[in-house]
Amino acid sequence: MNKPKVWVSRPIFPDIVDRLRPHFEVRAESDEHAFTPADRAARLADADAAIVGLAERIDAQTIAAAPRLRFVANLGVGYNNLDLDALTAAGIGASNTPDVLTETVADYAWALLLAAARRVGEAERWLRQGHWQGFRFDGWLGADVHGKTLGILGMGRIGQAIARRAAGFRSRVIYHNRSRLEPGLELDCGATYVDKATLLAESDHLVLVLPFTPQTRHAIGAAELAAMKPTATLVNIARGGIVDDAALARALADGTIASAALDVFEGEPSVHPGLLHLENIVLSPHIASASRDTRRDMAALAVDNVLAAFGHGPHAGRPPSILNPGVLADASRPLIPNA
Repeated sequence: MNKPKVWVSRPIFPDIVDRLRPHFEVRAESDEHAFTPADRAARLADADAAIVGLAERIDAQTIAAAPRLRFVANLGVGYNNLDLDALTAAGIGASNTPDVLTETVADYAWALLLAAARRVGEAERWLRQGHWQGFRFDGWLGADVHGKTLGILGMGRIGQAIARRAAGFRSRVIYHNRSRLEPGLELDCGATYVDKATLLAESDHLVLVLPFTPQTRHAIGAAELAAMKPTATLVNIARGGIVDDAALARALADGTIASAALDVFEGEPSVHPGLLHLENIVLSPHIASASRDTRRDMAALAVDNVLAAFGHGPHAGRPPSILNPGVLADASRPLIPNA
């Protein structure tokens, strides 16, 4: 029997991809590409499985052109690039990479928060441009982080990890979430549940860690920014589109809030031009999970999911982070071809 085919849409660690080769015909991209819908369809036309990045949209149209497709492993926790309903309806399994990046992303959230609050990026640019001729006692005044109120919007695994780090800064932690945490988790995180209005009004530093859905699009817009403290810092490590980037650019320019840090953007890799010329914002190219260890762990989990979906490895038959486990019980279109 011919081996099933798996398409890997972006270059990842070759030694990890090699784990697929005893069981699959592997077609792995050697360079990063911005695939057009036609490019993507061509690569998936005879694929049985795929490991894709967040830029690869897998929707109903894509699925219709991929009659052999049985499993899609997403390289990321978020999966708004996947039409999960369409995949499920077609009997196609899908997975993400939760947990393995939680602590690394939480570290980076604090890196962005500290950099924005203390004006690190702005000061470094100023120094590199040769402006440092002496000291001003009242120069480069930023905002303290220790002892201040940290707000977290979205309190899943990453939000909880961010909250636990706040103990070292002796910060008060407040949060808002779709559902309140169990009391034991709240105690572990040192966090107090509040409504969204209170979160906006009382946070000295607000970190966004919620998933992108139609309901959370522009969860932070002009009205929400106006409800924040003028001394506040906003950090978005969640998904582009949760913040109205145009409204944020205006708010930073007119002093509605003091500073911001973004790792994600609407329409990325494009960045709203109004943000690029501001000094009171830190910008990074969606790299919160980009430590070597964590990116290797993400790749390994994606490979584990594909192997398991086709009956291989220690999780055979039960992909460890499947998003739609109901497809495993659908005997009418098994994940394993000819099963």
